[in-house]
Amino acid sequence: MAERRDDESRQEDLDWLYGDEETEAEKTRVDSPPVRGSSRRRPGTASPKAYPPLRTSQSRPAGPRTDRPRRTAGGGRPPASPPPGGRPPRRPGPRRRPRVGRIIVRLLVLWLVWLLVVPVIALVRSDTVKATPDGDRPAQQPGTATLMVGSDRRDDLTEAEQRKLGTGTEAGTRTDTMLILYTPPSGSSVLISLPRDSYVPIPGHGRNKLNAAYSIGGAPLLMQTVEQATGLRMDGYLEIGFGGFVNMVDAVGGVSICLDKPMVDKDSHTNLKAGCQDLDGITALGYVRMRKADALGDLGRVKRQQEVIGKVAKKVLTPWTLINPVRYWKVNMAAAGAIRRGDNTSVLTMGRAGLGMLKVTGSNGIKMTVPVSDSNAYTSAGSSVLWDRTKCKELFNALAQGDTSVAKQYAK
Repeated sequence: MAERRDDESRQEDLDWLYGDEETEAEKTRVDSPPVRGSSRRRPGTASPKAYPPLRTSQSRPAGPRTDRPRRTAGGGRPPASPPPGGRPPRRPGPRRRPRVGRIIVRLLVLWLVWLLVVPVIALVRSDTVKATPDGDRPAQQPGTATLMVGSDRRDDLTEAEQRKLGTGTEAGTRTDTMLILYTPPSGSSVLISLPRDSYVPIPGHGRNKLNAAYSIGGAPLLMQTVEQATGLRMDGYLEIGFGGFVNMVDAVGGVSICLDKPMVDKDSHTNLKAGCQDLDGITALGYVRMRKADALGDLGRVKRQQEVIGKVAKKVLTPWTLINPVRYWKVNMAAAGAIRRGDNTSVLTMGRAGLGMLKVTGSNGIKMTVPVSDSNAYTSAGSSVLWDRTKCKELFNALAQGDTSVAKQYAK
């Protein structure tokens, strides 16, 4: 009886604690399951409300509890049991930010791809010209020799552009600039200018000025003439016209020159003041073409051509061109529209020529004019330039062996 009174007293306390209001449904419900910890229901009475039992030391069962999941040794809860027929779902963890190193590597990869893809696009867009010479050719020498030609080609210029550039309207195509870029297997590269009025044998056409070879037989005859006159085998051929020259100079932002005195020439539309100044593409074209107002004539023009070509190449090959994607694109596309490569000029040869120009513009590069014995000789072709046969033979024989020491000696 005492235990029953204790249970009723405890039930009254629970009613007071959780509220003693009962609905009619609760009072008449008889099918509720018994609640753990409550007293036995008397027959004919409604089941008591399922209040949680008060936890006391006497009511706590002995032994370990089994109604809560056990914690693991690390303090966490054990993983949930996997669903039938599949792996347990992975709990989403905190999203990791990409590492700085990975971002830098990806940017470097994209940059390298850009450096490789853009020249390929430019190469596809560039034009080719038949330049492989006929007949016997000299043996292959060590290194790479490239014939670089600046022509007065006007077929890509309108009449208005011809008047603006001061190119004239003469029919046909001639060469104003001819240079040999030789890159040895090791050592300094050499850039040799060949005056356009050089009096040399032209295969099948007797002796004449060097630029006449291009007018007679185009690039193949010019290549054959240069090879027979020098004994060097030309591995590549690159040609740039008036419009292409202007675009290349403008693509690199112009070139800077310094003059001791004013330079005025009506034929080339040149009117420059004394002192240092920047030249855009059109002004630079007149600067390199002018010769009548130069006391040195064609030889003076050769020096200015080397000067401007070297400055353009130095700007093209500067690290800023490689870093700046906009400038890199403009320079490559300008070169694609300006330069025509020979059908025998491979991509590898063009790459070697680019490295050769980089060396020429450096402190160890060699820029020179072919040794001359008479710069104003009277010949059947008119006023011409005669080469020094002894020095030329020594120079070109040394280059055929990959030796540039003689070129360095004559360049002084």
